Amino acid sequence: MPAPTQLLFPLIRNCELSRIYGTACYCHHKHLCCSSPYLPQSRLRYTPHPAYATFCRPKENWWQYSQGRRYASTPQKFYLTPPQVNSILKANEYSFKVPEFDGKNVSSVLGFDSNQLPANAPIEDRRSAATCLQTRGMLLGVFDGHAGCACSQAVSERLFYYIAVSLLPHETLLEIENAVESGRALLPILQWHKHPNDYFSKEASKLYFNSLRTYWQELIDLNTGESPDIDVKEALINAFKRLDNDISLEAQVGDPNSFLNYLVLRVAFSGATACVAHVDGVDLHVANTGDSRAMLGVQEEDGSWSAVTLSNDHNAQNERELERLKLEHPKNEAKSVVKQDRLLGLLMPFRAFGDVKFKWSIDLQKRVIESGPDQLNDNEYTKFIPPNYYTPPYLTAEPEVTYHRLRPQDKFLVLATDGLWETMHRQDVVRIVGEYLTGMHHQQPIAVGGYKVTLGQMHGLLTERRAKMSSVFEDQNAATHLIRHAVGNNEFGAVDHERLSKMLSLPEELARMYRDDITIIVVQFNSHVVGAYQNQE
Repeated sequence: MPAPTQLLFPLIRNCELSRIYGTACYCHHKHLCCSSPYLPQSRLRYTPHPAYATFCRPKENWWQYSQGRRYASTPQKFYLTPPQVNSILKANEYSFKVPEFDGKNVSSVLGFDSNQLPANAPIEDRRSAATCLQTRGMLLGVFDGHAGCACSQAVSERLFYYIAVSLLPHETLLEIENAVESGRALLPILQWHKHPNDYFSKEASKLYFNSLRTYWQELIDLNTGESPDIDVKEALINAFKRLDNDISLEAQVGDPNSFLNYLVLRVAFSGATACVAHVDGVDLHVANTGDSRAMLGVQEEDGSWSAVTLSNDHNAQNERELERLKLEHPKNEAKSVVKQDRLLGLLMPFRAFGDVKFKWSIDLQKRVIESGPDQLNDNEYTKFIPPNYYTPPYLTAEPEVTYHRLRPQDKFLVLATDGLWETMHRQDVVRIVGEYLTGMHHQQPIAVGGYKVTLGQMHGLLTERRAKMSSVFEDQNAATHLIRHAVGNNEFGAVDHERLSKMLSLPEELARMYRDDITIIVVQFNSHVVGAYQNQE
């Protein structure tokens, strides 16, 4: 988790970046990075542990490098030009507009914008969007990885297939299975909406397909063929749990191919949270596992914006989650199951895919590691057993599913990883997106929040407000616009180019200290279609 941004800018303004460089750590296990005076442990996804002390060491040439460049003695400014800033912000943006007539049903979704801004290298977040072709509806999701990107990558590729299969009627499942048996072409299940940078693993496609096929075969055997109405909530829960079970099973069984064997183990030992929305007409379901969020943007009658939260964070700030965890384990573990607001004192989210270190028995962990490839056997992290590890599993991938019936005033949905919510309040997120989509700025009194503002500063704020009213937005993507605000907002709530430039100029080793990966999907609803659905009933 990033440190508060207000700690960063005094350092930069005082030309003390070299101080930060001098205390930075070179660490192959960034999620277990040793402590820093500028990085409160409360913001780390994992807390440091003595077992990892040998992993982290000061990078010897940091101080010499900073001295050689004379950062401490010579004030220098490293500003990006507006085109350079835009190039960085727009590198991963993607937009999709739903066709007005798709041959089936008029969609309640106009389209969506998505974008990602990395802090980790490589980025650990993932995103997915797809249209269900054999059923109605659209799937959209964000996935926040930790301990690497392997698990979030696998979940982003696979989860929507598990959901789509869970939603298929018995007859369609039989048709797909018969096509596989006879070697005929399969019915397409999903139409993916992907950015060119959204990677799919070709090497693991056969393994993933075989696991998915086993799942739909079991669904066929369990279904009597009476074609009951499919419960979307149940389908989402079953898909999440089954995929997590398959990730665990694939790691236990292994694979003769050394590359795939190492891949399935990396997926299982890393972890990922997931927040997924399924939109079908006026029916909106959100399935959440972890601490990413879904936020609904509602436009009130007076044109103002309000935020409706459609997910709950699964962490120590959620009292119901704390109670659930304690009830699932013996009373003598009540004080150890959550320590320092973390699961077993280590993991921030209380629900996640993968993370078998918190799910498998100690004997199973040792057996898999000892029989695994050398890369896994040499990894001290995989050998480490969490403290007070008595009654696993301590972690689940089961989602909490929220249902909302769309109304004409429900204009958009924001799905985002916690990198956004750590930097912006939900009401600000909804207001910024709402104003972007409508092009309207409600002129509220400028709030300076106790700051001493000079006449020159106030003039600048008023000039900026006037410029917003008279010019079009420079962003063509709502998610990009939101990231610009999340990274570049100043204390007055306006985008400060100098601040934005500084944040985007931070080197790889520093970026993760001050913010997390940010992944956003903004889904825009068709109010006319939503209203028509309501009128029909």
